[in-house]
Amino acid sequence: MTSPSAPLPADAIEALEEASFLRDTVRAFRKNRMAMVGLAFVLLLVLGAVFAPWISPHDPYRVALDEQLLPASTTYWLGTDNFGRDVLTRILYGARISLVVGIVPSLISLMIGTMMGILSGYLGGRTDFVVMRLADMMIAFPSLLLAMVVMYTLGANLLNIFIALALVGWASVARVVRSQTLALREKEFIEAARANGTARITVMLRHIFPNVVPTLIVLFTLAIPEAIMWESSLSFLGVGVQPPEASWGLLVAKGKEYMFQAPAVAIAPGVAILLTVLAFNFIGDGLRDALDPSMKD
Repeated sequence: MTSPSAPLPADAIEALEEASFLRDTVRAFRKNRMAMVGLAFVLLLVLGAVFAPWISPHDPYRVALDEQLLPASTTYWLGTDNFGRDVLTRILYGARISLVVGIVPSLISLMIGTMMGILSGYLGGRTDFVVMRLADMMIAFPSLLLAMVVMYTLGANLLNIFIALALVGWASVARVVRSQTLALREKEFIEAARANGTARITVMLRHIFPNVVPTLIVLFTLAIPEAIMWESSLSFLGVGVQPPEASWGLLVAKGKEYMFQAPAVAIAPGVAILLTVLAFNFIGDGLRDALDPSMKD
């Protein structure tokens, strides 16, 4: 039987420290009112997207030419578009595309950028030179133009949007992760692991990667609104999601032709983009402050 004064095992101490860090992070995040507002809005948006068929009684693809450009009413809360489709329903279904496009390419670019950044920062030498020059090329090239080239080359569909946005986003992640890896590899625990003969891949996976995860979480939350903006821009320009799908960018592009007849057709999806981007940015700022020890009380 272990005596009360016996020291705790190292694993138990580490578990307690992690639990304490998580508790402090959640507490700091909850104190940020704007972050909580952003989180509440995103949760409502997710629920609206998931339960869109039950929230709205209208078919987002139903064409009713006798109901074109109707004003807001109890039947159509935001009016109808030029094909007689309910604008609110189209926005709810468009949230599905925007959220998927925001999350999936961001995850892909985060994985690629993290791998390249850790390899570049830890291995150094030629690996660092090649990876950073490649990242510099990607950053120097206009992002929207690069995404458009990819879409024109591969074709306008959802899968190619994932490829285009992941290709655009990985370089900035790699630079941030590399800078953190350069600082971490000089730490005593990394030098101790190397001195014990730990394989380089093990050092990178077990010691460096866990220490960049907080930064990756913040980068991920900030990459989502950026991806949503890119998708909206591509769809607005006609090289993203194609009709009759309900992409927010596509809704704005089609609705701008009827700004004076039915302003809500273009303004409503534009406001949805604005609020969603702001909400994710509030969440990212809140997580950044919560995960930064210098910002905690």
